[in-house]
Amino acid sequence: MSRKEIDWNQTLREQIAWHWANQLRPRLEGLTDDEYFWSPVPNPWSVWPRGKSTAPIQAGAGDFTIDFAFPEPKPAPFTTIAWRLGHVIVGVLAVRSANHFGGPPASYETWTYAGTAAEALDQLDTELDRWLAGVRGLSEEELRRPIGETEAFPEAPMAALIQHIHRELIHHLAEVCLLRDLYLHTHATTEGAQR
Repeated sequence: MSRKEIDWNQTLREQIAWHWANQLRPRLEGLTDDEYFWSPVPNPWSVWPRGKSTAPIQAGAGDFTIDFAFPEPKPAPFTTIAWRLGHVIVGVLAVRSANHFGGPPASYETWTYAGTAAEALDQLDTELDRWLAGVRGLSEEELRRPIGETEAFPEAPMAALIQHIHRELIHHLAEVCLLRDLYLHTHATTEGAQR
């Protein structure tokens, strides 16, 4: 019996690419602005028109800002789909692509946050494509190389960062899907029931 070599780069990419194409992205289709900004509780952290937030930190460079606080309150505030997508787009994907793959500079403070669900999904598609292209370009040796000082665990190999990013994507985007389900079942209409 011959032993087949494993393409670790492809294996790491498929961890998110398959889940994205077959589960996550289809569940995000048709996301409305009402869902994007909706909260089942008062005073959530979200993405707000500039000047409308009451959070201690309101980050962003455009017409919309995202809520934060340092240190984070205990318990942390509930976060909307808009906030969760903003976190994934910027903190999970864009910052990492900038730090490791030569992507454009990105930070919570300088990002132009999406004011609509469609714009947020466009940003998410763009940043995931950028991330996967960066990962695709890594050799097996580069997957083993320490990630460096831009990350909390600089001695960890790049492959560990890739797994972490993919877990973050699966985790937060599953939350978004759950919020869509909750929205659907608390705003039941004939139109909504057809989705």
